[in-house]
Amino acid sequence: DIFGLWGEPLRETAEQIAAVHAHADAVGRPRPRIWVSFRPIIAPTDELAWEKAHSVLGKVTAGHQQATRSNHYPPAGQGTPANVGSQRLLAVAAKGELHDRALWTPLVTATNAAGSSTALVGSPETVAKALLDYVDIGCELLSIRGYDPLNDAIDYARYVLPLVRQELAARGHRPTRGVPA
Repeated sequence: DIFGLWGEPLRETAEQIAAVHAHADAVGRPRPRIWVSFRPIIAPTDELAWEKAHSVLGKVTAGHQQATRSNHYPPAGQGTPANVGSQRLLAVAAKGELHDRALWTPLVTATNAAGSSTALVGSPETVAKALLDYVDIGCELLSIRGYDPLNDAIDYARYVLPLVRQELAARGHRPTRGVPA
């Protein structure tokens, strides 16, 4: 029912969606809903968000190095992850740090793509527009979680989600399948 992706550039995401839909059509199955996951880094302005992003990168890198020493993870840049999603994220990160409007990949490299590690960086307005870019290419479910879970959740609820909901309402979008407005 749902096909999940980690945050990848819009073009690659659209290609994945087309491939999933083509496969579903070919086997006579309903097309699954597309889910994409990000770890937004927001601040009142784009400039402050980038400062925060580099601070998060420093903390994540230090934490990953500690986990590597404890043998919880392979060192960043060493060993290819077994899952295809992580392999795709590393390939995207190798192409550059910034993609599309706000997709930032250095956290992918710092963690060797250990899970959802792409960030959308910017002001609430920038991140809301970036999320809507994914809606525009067919992503129905957006998952966002931050690096400071409680405070980030509060900030997303206060500053990002109202902008996304306002724009979706202006477009005439109605929540489906029990998703609250």
